[in-house]
Amino acid sequence: MSVTLATLATPIIVSVTPETTAMRAAQMMREQHVGCLVVVEPESSSGKPLGIVTDRDLVLSIMAEALDPALFTIGDVMSADPVTVSVDATLLDAVALMREHRLRRLVVVDGVGRVVGLAALEDVLEALTREFAELVLALRGARDRECKDRR
Repeated sequence: MSVTLATLATPIIVSVTPETTAMRAAQMMREQHVGCLVVVEPESSSGKPLGIVTDRDLVLSIMAEALDPALFTIGDVMSADPVTVSVDATLLDAVALMREHRLRRLVVVDGVGRVVGLAALEDVLEALTREFAELVLALRGARDRECKDRR
């Protein structure tokens, strides 16, 4: 499997700062049609992730507790120190990290730790499906070759 996260990850990242309100974050998720936001340092060009916040985080931490999302910030609900993976990592590396950390998303970073993408479970499953399809074709090809050789 030669698939790397450079080709697998979604390069469009929506980011917020820890000071962003939960209400604004939810609005951004709706506007951008995403289920998570990467949290970065305010006014920093480092591009290094501080955390990640998902729609589920907002629901369980704010909405389910009947709290006012305009009063809470992403810093209050984010998962700090997100699990990151190198852009050069393989599909199997991503699977191992997701399994080990029980995650649905991995923040993909470049060589200096800047966010360059996001690899979601759906991305990994799609790539694995393509790889399995290729294996099935190889098996069928081997069977067909064997049948042809025996004639």
